[in-house]
Amino acid sequence: MKGTNTPTRNGPPERTRFKLDGRSVALDRRVHAARGDLADLALAGTLFSAHYARAVPLTCVAPGAPILSAAAPTSEAVSELLRGETFHALDVTTDWAWGFCGHDGYVGYVRRDALDVEEQPTHRIIAGTAPLFNAADIKSPIADYWPRGARFSGEVQGDFIACAEGFIHLRHAAPVDQRAQDWVAVAERYLGQPYVWGGRGHRGIDCSGLVQVALGAAGMAVPRDTDLQCEGIGAPIDSKAGLQRGDIIFFPGHVGIMTDGKTLLHANAHWMAVVSEPLADVVARLADAHIEPIIARRRIGA
Repeated sequence: MKGTNTPTRNGPPERTRFKLDGRSVALDRRVHAARGDLADLALAGTLFSAHYARAVPLTCVAPGAPILSAAAPTSEAVSELLRGETFHALDVTTDWAWGFCGHDGYVGYVRRDALDVEEQPTHRIIAGTAPLFNAADIKSPIADYWPRGARFSGEVQGDFIACAEGFIHLRHAAPVDQRAQDWVAVAERYLGQPYVWGGRGHRGIDCSGLVQVALGAAGMAVPRDTDLQCEGIGAPIDSKAGLQRGDIIFFPGHVGIMTDGKTLLHANAHWMAVVSEPLADVVARLADAHIEPIIARRRIGA
């Protein structure tokens, strides 16, 4: 089994050997980077693999880049990187990088041209969409558009933040460490955005993506998928207790956010958009397919 090289005081590196006893454990491959031929070096003491690789942090430089289930453009999108987010690459070819996202550990493939050397962001986009100007002038040509949540490194110059690709207006960004005070209000700003499976806000978003990016804007790191969120967000709410703003409601394969005691905000495939509607309507719509449409109710900070 391959190990890591450990330098010695007076000689060449020594080979460190891993010892594993018993069978490899079954890991959730969505959030543990292991495939048939390769695994993350961090898993070396946990499972057997033919080869291990040490993750190399890279930065997403595209406005948004889908995380795919396989190295093919027609593969299913399982998540999405936004500009400035980190991707830890374990295997890189001419066209693809395989590894995991820095913000939630989600594993998949990303186009190689969407990644570049690691960057330390100073700001993040808070507008729904921020135009990237060619010059520090609102009348200058627009080079691109960056989505809410995108991160970048730049320096304030007057009314703009100058970055490597151009200029972002100060009204459209905030310091990267500035946390939103009302994460539900952040989620509400996505109203009307198209529903896109695997999306996290670049041209579309899905139900768990909405929960993740909204809580992320308030400094709370949460898992990517609904089942993982159901296990890891907040605390259970008694079934007889009333609901309030910020409560999170879980359905079979779906999740939404309460904006008050009766209204659910969610990205959904029924309306193909982020909408706000009575929770009772959602439950009634699901009742024919599910005996118990609501499978969990959880409260942040409970």
